[in-house]
Amino acid sequence: MPGWSCLVTGAGGFLGQRIVQMLAHEEGLQEIRALFRTFSSKHEEKLSKLQTKAKVTVLKGDILDAQCLRRACQGISVVIHTAAAVNPFGADSRQTILDVNLKGTQLLLDACVEASVPAFIYSSSVSVAGPNSYKEIILNGREEEHHESTWPDPYPYSKKMAEKAVLAASGSLLKNGGTLHTCALRPPFIYGEECQAILTVVNTALKNNSKIKKYASFSIANPVYVGNAAWAHILAARGLRDPKKSPIIQGQFYYITDDTPHQSYDDLNYTLSKKWGFCLDSSWSLPLPLLYWLALLLETVSFLLRPVYNYRPPFNRFLVTVLNSVFTFSYKKAQRDLGYEPLVSWEEAKQKTSQWIGTLVEQYRETLKKKSQ
Repeated sequence: MPGWSCLVTGAGGFLGQRIVQMLAHEEGLQEIRALFRTFSSKHEEKLSKLQTKAKVTVLKGDILDAQCLRRACQGISVVIHTAAAVNPFGADSRQTILDVNLKGTQLLLDACVEASVPAFIYSSSVSVAGPNSYKEIILNGREEEHHESTWPDPYPYSKKMAEKAVLAASGSLLKNGGTLHTCALRPPFIYGEECQAILTVVNTALKNNSKIKKYASFSIANPVYVGNAAWAHILAARGLRDPKKSPIIQGQFYYITDDTPHQSYDDLNYTLSKKWGFCLDSSWSLPLPLLYWLALLLETVSFLLRPVYNYRPPFNRFLVTVLNSVFTFSYKKAQRDLGYEPLVSWEEAKQKTSQWIGTLVEQYRETLKKKSQ
């Protein structure tokens, strides 16, 4: 394949950083453009250490800045769009999430048309497929089953609508007369070193005598290791640039999982951290139906208080449902069309993540030691 260039949005994020690292080894890649909203010295150091023949360009900008996006897309062959507002605990407003995830994606698509970028890969989420009820069971779901989220919550709704916009844009006419080809990848919960969700669980457990609070005992999920999720994006970029593969991939979405055992989120947290003395909290917890109705009550209180006070509940029905559902997917379609096979085995992923958790434990102990001196 001829020389090419790639723009990665959200390049400072958990997944975006891994994609940039993997792109560094891609054949014929002449430039990697890494678009960040917030850019730290840590990110700069990591990028400076990348061993790659490609030019690495760091762009500090916002996904809602149309002018910035047009500049970022100039001369680019492939856009990998991972920038998103995830917001599981209500830190961002509904409008912010809708703007970043939906409006930002549309602005980026417009910039691609204007700059004649031929390939666009959207990092979507299984949340666009549900789960819509904790009573619903989906085991090894497939793309042709057309599962779709009905939640009005800003994250699943905005990701669903953004994915629809991306797939609908496939076949659009570019300014230079070419054609835009798009696809979307739907990973489930992504774990691994630097995972913010696991970081929160570990830090909370360390303050609770190494007991992991149980939030998701009733779930059966198939999380994906961050290295495997990133690898699927690389394969999608290769596929959309390949004249033989591209017609099959264009306008398609793919579930991206790996061989991590199907298990509850609580069990995953325990398995990854037990080497360091962590255990699951055995104290009593609310039955799931009661927890769901409590979430509804908290949402109602939040709604009623909104004119005078911005109360953000600690959890809601969407979060309770996601954390307590049987909801797993197969990667067979990605295997068939993209040639996707997990690069990292479950054993290796478990070992790497556990080692990172060990560094968190050591940092915590060091902090306690300094405070006691």
